[in-house]
Amino acid sequence: MNTAHADLWVRLDERGVAHFASEQVDARYELFYRGPTGEAAPGGFDTREGVAAGAAAAAEPSAAARKLVTWFDVSPGYKAVRHHLREAAQAHGLEPELLQALIATESGFDAQAVSPRGASGLMQLMPATAARYGVVGDARVPAEKKLTDPRTNLRAGSRYLADLIARFSGQLDLALAAYNAGEGAVERAGRRIPDYPETRNYVRTVLQLYEGLKPPAALAAPAARRPVERVRITLPAGRANMISGIDGGRAQALAAAASDLPPQ
Repeated sequence: MNTAHADLWVRLDERGVAHFASEQVDARYELFYRGPTGEAAPGGFDTREGVAAGAAAAAEPSAAARKLVTWFDVSPGYKAVRHHLREAAQAHGLEPELLQALIATESGFDAQAVSPRGASGLMQLMPATAARYGVVGDARVPAEKKLTDPRTNLRAGSRYLADLIARFSGQLDLALAAYNAGEGAVERAGRRIPDYPETRNYVRTVLQLYEGLKPPAALAAPAARRPVERVRITLPAGRANMISGIDGGRAQALAAAASDLPPQ
């Protein structure tokens, strides 16, 4: 993956849904976060020099990063499931901010979201994947319906993500690629991110959101409390994603907050 700016752009649609992208999709997008280039920058680091080396290169949280946190703080969808998210993260040794970033990319914190392929809930789990973690349908409630329960979805999804991180030796970019495209696709690519634009864009967006939410000093810690070997993360160009559930008044305030960022 080629090293790129860890930029984050945002626009609000007429329903107050926040759409994130790693590039300016069109003139409606405002720059929300700009990161430096290079493998030692947020969004690109290499633990050949130690995990702490990547974290040391990160500056104090910028105004843009603080505003990213504000997006979530005013989102009813996020606030409604925040306690379940933190419970699941603690249970499976994950950073809450990592789950937060993944869910924002997957479902926009819409617990009832169902993809055209049949993935359900906050973490957009396929029924076959959920069944590996004990979520199966019965005569009364199909698996797809059970997965729209936030606590059920988060417990299964966070356990799956933690298992992927362990499988790929702590390489978070590979774990996220596997979450999006499947473990087999990453293995067939030689334990690299598959050359699928959707998957590469997905990895980039999740990592940008995660690093914007996480205090820079904490990036020195592994994403999951498991043995970590060398981790190398670089990010490609991305696509738009969203966080839903911001009401009109708050959406206007957030739009103003995003638009007043100083040029960089």
